[in-house]
Order: sequence, then C-alpha cells, then structure tokens
Amino acid sequence: QVQVVESGGGLVQAGGSLRLSCTASGLTFDRYIMGWFRQAPGKEREGVSCIHIGSGITVYADSVKGRFTISRDNTKNGVYLQMDSLKSEANAMYYCAAGGAAGFGCYSQENDYNLWGQGTQVTVSS
Repeated sequence: QVQVVESGGGLVQAGGSLRLSCTASGLTFDRYIMGWFRQAPGKEREGVSCIHIGSGITVYADSVKGRFTISRDNTKNGVYLQMDSLKSEANAMYYCAAGGAAGFGCYSQENDYNLWGQGTQVTVSS
C-alpha cells in the first residue's frame, strides 16, 4: 500500500522541542521529494520544509529557518522534522507529503505533492 504516515506530535511548552517522523511505504523512496506542511485553525495550509530524498537538498520557510531541521533516513524510508525553540504560532496540524522528484531540489507548493498523510497535531503552550 502506497502511503505516508506521520507521528510524533503532541503538547510542548513554548521554547521546547519536538521531533516529527514520517514513514513512507510502497514507493521508490529516493525518487521522491518529501515535504512537511502545517495548517493552523482558520488558516490555509502552508509549506514548512521539504527535502529531495536523492540529493538531500532542503528548503525551509522563512518563519522556521534556524529552528527547524528536516532530515531523512533512506534505510527506513523516513523523513524527520526536528522543531526547536517552538513558538505558539507553531500550533497546527502537521502533514507529511510525497511527490515525484524532478531535478535535484524540492518545492513548497502543495500541488507538487500527490500523497498525503493524515496529519499529526502539534500544540505549543505558552
């Protein structure tokens, strides 16, 4: 079955850290880009970060640069989002998504991804 499944969300205090995991199955992992998106209540879904599995090239939204780190483990078909110095604005449902790779980079637009997980909730308490 082709799918991506997120885990690792939860409740954390402002300033704390959380690590999200995404495991992909049923696809040739190194031919994909993987992205993390988030949607806060009442807001549109936005791209947080992405990684080209083959090249390792990463992209971050300006709002998370220097605090979030995306990584991958090709042996586990896994992608991870380490979130440090969390702020209340990080309160959102976080989604992992997979899309076919073209070139060596990755993209933050939703229409570049065609396989989405169910999401994992991140709640930051102030």
